[in-house]
Amino acid sequence: MSQLKPDVGTSDHAQGPRDAPLVLVEYGDFQCPYCGEQYPQIKAVQQAMGKDLCFVFRHFPLAEAHPHAEHAAELTEAADTVGKFWEMHDRLYEHQSTLDDNGLAGHARALGVDDDLFQTVLDEAYAGRVRHDFLTGVRSGVNGTPSLFINGERYDGPRDAASLIELLRAMRELQKQEG
Repeated sequence: MSQLKPDVGTSDHAQGPRDAPLVLVEYGDFQCPYCGEQYPQIKAVQQAMGKDLCFVFRHFPLAEAHPHAEHAAELTEAADTVGKFWEMHDRLYEHQSTLDDNGLAGHARALGVDDDLFQTVLDEAYAGRVRHDFLTGVRSGVNGTPSLFINGERYDGPRDAASLIELLRAMRELQKQEG
């Protein structure tokens, strides 16, 4: 089993309590069709697990296969500067067919990211942050997307919501029994 390196930290994009007993990390690519399929599954898991789960997203754009993935990732980082990382994250997964630069400009406008801030995406101002996430994925043994880690351990089992929820509930129950 691969270990998550580094552990989740304050610079990670997280939803849910950072001190939750269960931490689910996804390395994802906004243009990856498998990540697009995983997106609603993760949403269902988050809904079911509530405050027991912290969900973290890290970028892993597979630029050779997905030419728009890097700018899409960088757009989420630009959106983060105005407090809209998660809104952009969701929008890009919900509109995967429009991730070229014109499409990204439209997504930026729709969420109130101004043209000057969008230009920083085209200028690759956020490439370093995206690259940092990518390299942590490489160190963690990620070789494709989506890649999931649960409490620091790579998870390669079934990825449908029902299976993930069953596993996470069992892990939570075990944690409670162990005190």
